[in-house]
Amino acid sequence: MIAITAWQLCKVVPMTQVSNLATAAPAERLLVGVDFTCAPSSRKPIRLAFGKRRGAVVVLERQEALASLDAFNGWLERPGSWLGGFDLPFGLPRALVEALNWPTDWVPLIEYFASLSRAEIRDVFAKFCDERPVGSKFAYRSCDRPAGSSPSMKWVNPPVAHMLHAGVPRLLRAGVDFPGLHPGDPCRVALEAYPGLLAREVIAHRSYKSDSRAKHTPERLIARKEIVEALEQGRTRLGLRLQLSHAQRDELVDDGSGDRLDAVLCLVQVAWAESQPNFGQPAGMDRLEGWIMSAHDKSACGSQVASSGP
Repeated sequence: MIAITAWQLCKVVPMTQVSNLATAAPAERLLVGVDFTCAPSSRKPIRLAFGKRRGAVVVLERQEALASLDAFNGWLERPGSWLGGFDLPFGLPRALVEALNWPTDWVPLIEYFASLSRAEIRDVFAKFCDERPVGSKFAYRSCDRPAGSSPSMKWVNPPVAHMLHAGVPRLLRAGVDFPGLHPGDPCRVALEAYPGLLAREVIAHRSYKSDSRAKHTPERLIARKEIVEALEQGRTRLGLRLQLSHAQRDELVDDGSGDRLDAVLCLVQVAWAESQPNFGQPAGMDRLEGWIMSAHDKSACGSQVASSGP
């Protein structure tokens, strides 16, 4: 008899059909990139980009918009098999957690964090920052520096702490698998993505998006075109080419908010992670903080305090 792993089983049969292998129809695991927002609406929904990998090619199949957190819950409850890259932090800096005397195991920390209101989170984090010297206000995770991301404790511009608060507890309750953090359903696997990491490879620190229509400038349009062209031509260090239809290309370029493009950037990141040992996570990853896909592991794992102010 040939042994088969849970991961391989998911590529053949959805989790809901594992008990009936004789009659189950083959099903391939989808890849999904998720541009998350903590306050989705019809104007600014959560964006999902679905696709599959064919060798070095990532095929964008479709996109979907979820206009509420209830709709996000509903998507998580759908049967199926997927590997997802989610644009929201999966953990908090260890330095912050220890300073606040919060739980230092990941699941109890997430559960405690979920029990707080956004106002309580803001007040606690603001007090932490106020008590630190100028130039070292925020605590960063080990992956934030290599990825160039905002600290996951930031509650404004962007409110990534609120994104963690809205998203991770829902993923945890849905029973998905968090590699390196917490085991779950091997057919539904969640990884942390950051689209800005991949976008900066192409356009450096030029802006390519804005939620304000007044800021949908020709310069940002050109930047989005450059990102899409680079993805299609495989001109990133991930070595993958994005396959788009003409209509899909126009949609990504024309969306001044950048949300559709961000979902696709997350999709490309997760397509890269799919073929990497341990999904590309470094061996010494801090299992409280988590890791951002495809970030360079430039420093020893363990959180640090930021050298820049709020």
